[in-house]
Amino acid sequence: VQLQASGGGLVQPGGSRRLSCAASGFTPGYYAIGWFRQAPGKEREWVSCISSSDGRTYYADSVKGRFTISRHNAKNTVYLQMNSLKPEDTAEYYCAAEGSSWCTTREYEYAYWGQGTQVTVSS
Repeated sequence: VQLQASGGGLVQPGGSRRLSCAASGFTPGYYAIGWFRQAPGKEREWVSCISSSDGRTYYADSVKGRFTISRHNAKNTVYLQMNSLKPEDTAEYYCAAEGSSWCTTREYEYAYWGQGTQVTVSS
């Protein structure tokens, strides 16, 4: 079971970036997939999740209206489209598969984790 996050990089404030989370070894369509992020010196925080049971999406208040999570089941990939990026969005971003088809914000309920991809928002 493996999750591979990619798409990070340097972005100017107000810019956009799309992160990808590619799954192998299991079918992500059966699991809720979440995105977390961790800024230097801060705890890892939940950002967004997409349920596999009903396709519903959930967002942290800090990113609501700016980030969009989606999934392409045929490609075994989940995306996080990030728009109107702010310097405070700078962090290492991680994708994770929850142990069921339902979303949760609780980190310990995510069974599988990918390595992080760094997003830096700076001019």
